[in-house]
Amino acid sequence: MRLPYPSLCLVTDRRRCNGRSIECVVEAAVAGGVNIVQLREKDLPAAELYSLALRVKALVGDQVLLFVNDRIDVALAANVDGVQLGENALPVEAARRIAGENLLLGRSVHSISGAMEAESQGADMLTLGTIFPTASHPGVRTGGSELVREVAASVSIPFLGIGGIDASNAKQVIKEGAAGVAVISAISTAQEPALAATDLCNTMRAAIVPQAAREA
Repeated sequence: MRLPYPSLCLVTDRRRCNGRSIECVVEAAVAGGVNIVQLREKDLPAAELYSLALRVKALVGDQVLLFVNDRIDVALAANVDGVQLGENALPVEAARRIAGENLLLGRSVHSISGAMEAESQGADMLTLGTIFPTASHPGVRTGGSELVREVAASVSIPFLGIGGIDASNAKQVIKEGAAGVAVISAISTAQEPALAATDLCNTMRAAIVPQAAREA
């Protein structure tokens, strides 16, 4: 399995869906162009997270890659595509011993050294943050475009930028070398999640330099 390019990942948060269900937001987001969904409901018990994963999987089919945050057991049981390992989750190499080649392993990183370590341990992809200021992590130090550029020069595996990203700045993240972006509020809290996703997709595509131009 390979990440689509450019990747638009919806990271779920049922508390930021404006009263809608996760399934409702996911369905609209996928219709608008989201091609990766990460279920990030950290406080859900395993049984409820497993049930949610099955419902979302049935909803999206093979249209998108479906990841579960941290819970390798739930990801394997639900037969999804991958698991996103947070900074306090198992090391990538330990996760690989459990998952084998059955799951894509993503790792959340916040620095060049963290990105390089995750790659060396066998991560398939990274989520890099926090890129821009975000209401979900107030006061957290942000790396901006410079961090994206430095990580792109330091690792060969694909990575997504996360943190304060919307249609106004996604182009910047792609231009600096990210394979895509991951968002929560930019889609989940939007009045029309499908339209918000489409705007993000169009913004990212506009940043992709044609191969011929890169080689000129």
